Amino acid sequence: MEQEQIGDVQEAHEEAKELLRAKNIPDLISQIKDAYANLRPAERRVAEVVLDDVKFAVEASNAALARKAEVSEPTVTRFCRAIGCDGVRDFKLKLAQSLVVGALFLKKSARAHEDHTISFWSAVFGKARQALEEAEKQIGPAAVEKAATLIAGARQVVVFGLGGSSSALAQETQYRLFRYGVTVGAHNDPYIMRMTASALKPDDLVIAISATGRTREVIEAVELAKHYGASTICITAPNTDLACACDVGLTLKIPEYPDTLKPTASRYAFLATIDLLSVAAGYKLEGTARETLRRIKYNVLNHRKGKEMEPLGD
Repeated sequence: MEQEQIGDVQEAHEEAKELLRAKNIPDLISQIKDAYANLRPAERRVAEVVLDDVKFAVEASNAALARKAEVSEPTVTRFCRAIGCDGVRDFKLKLAQSLVVGALFLKKSARAHEDHTISFWSAVFGKARQALEEAEKQIGPAAVEKAATLIAGARQVVVFGLGGSSSALAQETQYRLFRYGVTVGAHNDPYIMRMTASALKPDDLVIAISATGRTREVIEAVELAKHYGASTICITAPNTDLACACDVGLTLKIPEYPDTLKPTASRYAFLATIDLLSVAAGYKLEGTARETLRRIKYNVLNHRKGKEMEPLGD
């Protein structure tokens, strides 16, 4: 009987993967935490076992889960219904979906190493250094030169990026390029991106930024821009749909550190790539870029006191 239950659990796990692609299922881990205070003592023990080891709870039979929580099997069933599930099978299915991202984020990280070095110090500085080293190895100078030539010759440049990091990086690209006299704007709304792409012409340029290279709205905007003759550059992961869609790809594969409290290391690599691209474009523009920078610096220093070598309006 228990073997049959294990088979049901494995089948439910596969169903969860399919459902995750097809539709949204409620976040069961949050439901358990929210319902915890209203559960009976025996049901709380089941909740504690589940939250302590979600993978075990997904894969274990009803009997094994009951044994670990030191409750009866009917109590496990009552627990499932108390948190909003139809029964044990429905519970396993929804919990399996939560496990797709739940395990990493439920794991507690060490606060400090044995030598008392604060763990977040190396998590930030160490991974930033590694990301920059990877960027230097992976970005090809020829691709940067080609992309810079496109920027220098463009009538206008539009930068697309969705999500937390990519939106900020798109804005950063705008900040880097306008200082060289490039007509540039950044967009992070999918509808504005589509409308902007629809208005582009053959002498325009799109720079698309996506850490995964899978953001559908960005890919579609790039394809639309190409349909109307615009050139395209991307800063993204290699061998992705976005990388394949663009004329020039500046691609990076940056391993992430399994510390969920730390910002993604790829941000540093992407920022370095944006700086490379911007400076290369500045060298292509040369005289006009220097004159624009001079005018900006002149007016910034006239507006407030400062020195010539301070950051340029940052």
